[in-house]
Amino acid sequence: MDIDYAIRKDEPPAITENSTPRDVVLYERWERSNRLSMMFIKTKISTSIRGSVDQHKNVWALLKAIDEQFVTSDKALASTLIMRFSTSKLTNVRGVCKNIMQMRDIAAQLKTLEVEMSETFLVHYILNSKHSSTAVRTLQNILQHT
Repeated sequence: MDIDYAIRKDEPPAITENSTPRDVVLYERWERSNRLSMMFIKTKISTSIRGSVDQHKNVWALLKAIDEQFVTSDKALASTLIMRFSTSKLTNVRGVCKNIMQMRDIAAQLKTLEVEMSETFLVHYILNSKHSSTAVRTLQNILQHT
């Protein structure tokens, strides 16, 4: 059985008294695939998402609703990462390298969310946010190794 049949094929017309036996078989195949696909997807998604997408009767509508949930989640994640990046503080001299690497990691995560910043901006931002000459040497060492 093709469990993904309903994902690959459009929903056939509903069964009527004029439907041929072939039409009935195709509709039943699509309906079963649609139902099983929906059940499978719902068991694999987070409960926080599941609550907002339960009302769908078609696997394509369900997939579209899930996709829309992730677009919203990406925007929220980008906002959170930008706040973490802009409020990053150096707590002690020993943590300079760790702090710089953390800021570079946040910048890389933002890049995957299509929020890009140039390498030059990143370097200047880090240098201006650190008040120690140690930060300059540490940053130079990190940039040489990446």
